[in-house]
Amino acid sequence: MAHSTPQARWLPPVPCGAALECIPMVSLPFLDRDDAGRQLADALAHYRGTQPVVLAIPRGAVPMGRVVADALGGELDVVLVRKLGAPGNPEFAIGAVDEHGSVLLNEYAAEAGADTAYTRRVAQRELALIRERRARYRPGRPATVLAGRTVIVVDDGLATGATMVAALRAVRAQGPARLVCAVPVAAADSLARVSALADEVVCLATPRPFHAVGSHYLDFDSVADEEVIALLTGPAAKGAPASLPPEGPVHIPAGQVVLEGDLVSPPSPRGLVLFVHGSGSSRHSTRNRYVASVLNRRGFSTLLFDLLTPQEDRDTAARFDVPRLARRLDAAVQWVRQQVALRDLPRGLFGASTGAAAALMVAAARPGEIDAVVSRGGRPDLADTSSLSRVQAPTLLIVGGADLQVLELNRAAQAAMPQGASLTVVPGATHLFEEPGALEQVAAIAADWFARWL
Repeated sequence: MAHSTPQARWLPPVPCGAALECIPMVSLPFLDRDDAGRQLADALAHYRGTQPVVLAIPRGAVPMGRVVADALGGELDVVLVRKLGAPGNPEFAIGAVDEHGSVLLNEYAAEAGADTAYTRRVAQRELALIRERRARYRPGRPATVLAGRTVIVVDDGLATGATMVAALRAVRAQGPARLVCAVPVAAADSLARVSALADEVVCLATPRPFHAVGSHYLDFDSVADEEVIALLTGPAAKGAPASLPPEGPVHIPAGQVVLEGDLVSPPSPRGLVLFVHGSGSSRHSTRNRYVASVLNRRGFSTLLFDLLTPQEDRDTAARFDVPRLARRLDAAVQWVRQQVALRDLPRGLFGASTGAAAALMVAAARPGEIDAVVSRGGRPDLADTSSLSRVQAPTLLIVGGADLQVLELNRAAQAAMPQGASLTVVPGATHLFEEPGALEQVAAIAADWFARWL
């Protein structure tokens, strides 16, 4: 089937030409697949509102596909292809097979020892696995119709590119209106191979030397079938609602200033969480954005915004002016109440450091409007005692076990809250939760808390 001249967008060292738009440099390694998915969704933002089909190559790309599909308001499914491993070295791909039984062999397959009999045997085995997976992942549901749709095929990275090549060819045969290949990281030569098969290629990084895909992630744990099934039955898999909340950059009036914010809203959100950053931080906080990505996957809208203007933030004293921070947060809550698509959502606050004190003060002042509060390494002691005693929203204080001084301050604040607050200690974690796995624990704990109360 004929298609338009492909457009590719990736990073230097690939040179920028007339049909090539370079994406700004990203920081490697990615935290995990969620982090990579968020950044990939940002690069694909021009497809928001087009109701694309996002096809993830299982199993590793499915968590990423869920993030991308939700961010773009699209539909998530899987494209089932399996690589064919070389004789004696199953991790080395000599080709791939799709769920229609079409086999693609690399030019070096014969040199790797794969004769016709071997290839047929391995392809039949992998095809049986593909069909078993289709039945398990989507029981009773046929594959999504792709004809005439914008289709975005995602994987967590390209090494040889054989699996992606097979996926793109299988999808192209079904007549999509536009076919996009999207990956966070790839070997440059593999990216060149797939660029001839798609209308657009989006890649965030082409490091040299490349090494393995997993070496470009801090967390590259395997993905279980149970997680794939859960992600495929998420909100977007059932079809996006007719009216979605606004998403993207927002501008929040707060007295004489306007605060910049970023709103992310998955389809059919179960609630909204406002992030209240700590001193010296902003809406760009890497830690808060990671937690927000986990909440987005759990079906929550998130609003990250700056509590101070750039000029105000230059004043160290302003960063610790908790009453001012609380007034800014209160202005954001009032702004949410004026947004038709957001005003009826249950509301939670996620505060860090000084932001946690501001969150508790606003929760105390608006008992009927804040439904849950989570504090990460917070300084609730900076909220006035009167506010602590009036907080009615279910509150969770998360503190690192090695953050001894802040731990004692949180225990004192917990005792000052007669309505009760829960305290969870992350063993061995320091104030910024920089230890391996610590921030992941925070995100999971916070998501469970909001899922319970919102």
